[in-house]
Amino acid sequence: MKKQPIISAYYFPNWHVDPRNEKIHGKGWTEWQVTKHATPRFPGHKQPKVPLWGYEDEADPKVMAKKIEAASSHGIDAFIFDYYWYPDGSYRERCLKEGFLPAANCKDIKFALMWADENPVYVHPCSYYHRTQGTMGLWPGPVPPETFIACTDHMIKTYFTQPNYLRVDGKLYFSIYDPARLITHLGGERTARLLIDDFRARVAAAGLGEVILDSIIFCWENWWKDDNLSDKIRRAGFDMVSFYSWTKEGFPAMEYADFVEKNKKLTVETTKRLTVPVNPLISAGWDCSPRTVQSDMYDEIGYPYDTIVVNNTPELFEKAFRDFYQYTCSDESSARLLHIGCWNEWTEGAYLEPCQEYGYAKLEAVKRVLEECKSK
Repeated sequence: MKKQPIISAYYFPNWHVDPRNEKIHGKGWTEWQVTKHATPRFPGHKQPKVPLWGYEDEADPKVMAKKIEAASSHGIDAFIFDYYWYPDGSYRERCLKEGFLPAANCKDIKFALMWADENPVYVHPCSYYHRTQGTMGLWPGPVPPETFIACTDHMIKTYFTQPNYLRVDGKLYFSIYDPARLITHLGGERTARLLIDDFRARVAAAGLGEVILDSIIFCWENWWKDDNLSDKIRRAGFDMVSFYSWTKEGFPAMEYADFVEKNKKLTVETTKRLTVPVNPLISAGWDCSPRTVQSDMYDEIGYPYDTIVVNNTPELFEKAFRDFYQYTCSDESSARLLHIGCWNEWTEGAYLEPCQEYGYAKLEAVKRVLEECKSK
């Protein structure tokens, strides 16, 4: 094929014990507890989702080595880890520091970071009352300038120096989930740009070259209708945008085939509209109902009381992945990467990791499509 994008899978790290989580949920808690206790919300709804490998600790290098082997042997070039940092330091970092980096086969796959600069409430079980009353906050997670500098300094020293840190067009790849939130917290567009430029200068001073700065398209204000969005992205100091998830419609359920078609159209339209590179995403599914309090009613009141995508079979996923891969390789696309959402977000129904229902079928679909397309 003429152009071959980097195949990345977003990695969600909440399957290990973290002190912050223990303060909220008790000693030894991980999000596996949420996965285990999910229940069907309507006839035909399939829950709970059960991992084929069991409820393993991702902070164990042997466990992470198994994930790396499965991903790299099926065509995944890189994990992009959701990364969390607040004024008082990191959150959920043991996955990377104690699991991924020490894994014996760590260098078999590239990795990068996406700073999830958001309130972490959405990964904790949400009650109907808290959703409707707007009292969902755990801690605010502001990003003042000193937090931005501390976080990026830590990333430069701990992760950007790793030999298998992902580079795109020769530059270190780094993504920020919510650019609009970051710009506001840093004090506005001008101050944010000065800090981003300083971040780039610190990377260069460390002898690491240049940075290519990505951002999530949905988190730019008025992204769907702002005719000046490309200029705004560049002016803020970003180089590209990526999709992290897909839009949905209908409640309580939407067919996966319709989910694919809706977002294929959206991806093409967004790419045509923007003059910065747009990196598509292929979603493995969507079902965040496990993140609701299971004894509460399941009404249409907003995430995580959300549309559930059904019938995301390996066969339909393979067809969707082939379509998106061929599009991303074409001259119509400006993409450098094709993201998969996600490697392991079990409580959002978006995962490539083997499950009891389908085994390795979705991973095998990725490998089959890549081998088939690259041979042409």
